[in-house]
Amino acid sequence: MAERAARLPTRLNEYGFDPFGYDPSWTLPFMLPMLFFYRTWFRVQTHGIENVPEGRVLLIANHAGNTFAWDGAMLAASLFVEGEPPRIVRGMAEYYLPQIPFFNVLMHRAGSVVGTPANCVELLEHEEAVMVFPEGQRGFIKPYHQAYQLQRFGLGFLRLALETDTPIVPIGIVGAEEISPGIARLETVARWLGAPALPLTVTMPWLGPAGFIPLPTKFQIRFGQPLRFEGDPNEEDAVIQGYVDRVKDDIRALVDEGLAARRTWFD
Repeated sequence: MAERAARLPTRLNEYGFDPFGYDPSWTLPFMLPMLFFYRTWFRVQTHGIENVPEGRVLLIANHAGNTFAWDGAMLAASLFVEGEPPRIVRGMAEYYLPQIPFFNVLMHRAGSVVGTPANCVELLEHEEAVMVFPEGQRGFIKPYHQAYQLQRFGLGFLRLALETDTPIVPIGIVGAEEISPGIARLETVARWLGAPALPLTVTMPWLGPAGFIPLPTKFQIRFGQPLRFEGDPNEEDAVIQGYVDRVKDDIRALVDEGLAARRTWFD
């Protein structure tokens, strides 16, 4: 792990941080516990990780979890543990997440940033691997009867791919929907707290803090072939939607492959 961390490309200022607050000294303390979840708890299997090109890339995946973004954590871990060369994946966080106490510092030190277009463009122009979940919280917080039903994709990631001439790798993740199966999506209560929605799950809030412990489901992460699109990033929404639908269809196919390959939630 230390050898892989030493091979990570970095661009640091005089204080040891990159322009977004990423601190390489946090990599091993962050990745070592992730390695337990990656290899032992979720027993992650990757397929097609060699499809991730070097240089700038947008990693576009389906989203789920309800309580914590274990899908994003395991996707990031996969590129560090199994990618060649190892990569730090830069996550695009929802605008409200930095308002959570201590989370603001943690997310920036570990490599994530607030998901603004300007932040994404700068990362891509510096040849970073950027992870985006176009469903956003619509996919992350939902009842289990909607599991693996892809929600509406935002168009912004595709416009950024066109603007920066960045390849898109579609990714299908299976296993995250079951870590804390949702019962309902609470929006009215969430608005009082400044969040778009809150989850009601089989474990939350009934088990208190223990409700955050994910079920040990088996994860599959399937990387599709890179996609490149050409055109004007300021094109009409209808045109961009056609490109987005192509990415979404590839992700849906990868998810379906993963669902067909498993027998139960846990193997």
